[in-house]
Amino acid sequence: MTASNIKTISVEPAILYWGTPVVLISTTNEDGTSNIAPMSSAFWLGWRCILGLDASSKNTENLMRTGECVLNLPSPAQVEHVDRLARRTGSDPVPAAKVMRNYTHEKNKWEISGLTQAPSETVKPPRALECPVQMEAVLSATNGFMADDPMWKVGIKVFEVRIQRVHVHPELLMQGTNDRIDPDKWGPLIMKFQKFYSCTTEQVHSSRLGEIPEATYLSPDVGRARAAAKA
Repeated sequence: MTASNIKTISVEPAILYWGTPVVLISTTNEDGTSNIAPMSSAFWLGWRCILGLDASSKNTENLMRTGECVLNLPSPAQVEHVDRLARRTGSDPVPAAKVMRNYTHEKNKWEISGLTQAPSETVKPPRALECPVQMEAVLSATNGFMADDPMWKVGIKVFEVRIQRVHVHPELLMQGTNDRIDPDKWGPLIMKFQKFYSCTTEQVHSSRLGEIPEATYLSPDVGRARAAAKA
């Protein structure tokens, strides 16, 4: 296809969820129990992660109160566990925006999901053992969102969290290494326009970026995590 043959049209979809990995966030409730919920507005830079969460959600409330969470990354193998949590909230009463979308309150979300709680090493919230990737994190900064809109600016919170420990299933490691993830072995569960998809693990093209040694991107947060482990 030549450029002269490429056509576009202007559209206005209600959401722009082009495809991001699903994250199951676990946090600690006031009574010491744990809440877990799926989300997909997340991206990583080094050992930091940016999370976009509904301001009225239980995980948002817990994260702001405790400053701790675990980011569990499911693969397509855990999709049924994830979907069991859909349209359930740990908030009681159910926030008005979620009532409109037919959410119901659920206290025992771990039992509903069928996932296994595993103790974390540096934070209180538990990890979801079945998820191939589990990252313990602490809150670094809280930011607003859509500050130019008087109604929406109070509805969403953007969090920056710092990773303190990364747990993975051993089969994800690159052969002969102790700390490199093999991208051919890791396939995240993807959310696109509110629907679940798998992600192919077959490389579609060689990458010049891939020629750069991973160690050159090493974050100082790794050293902080090591020091915390020794303390």
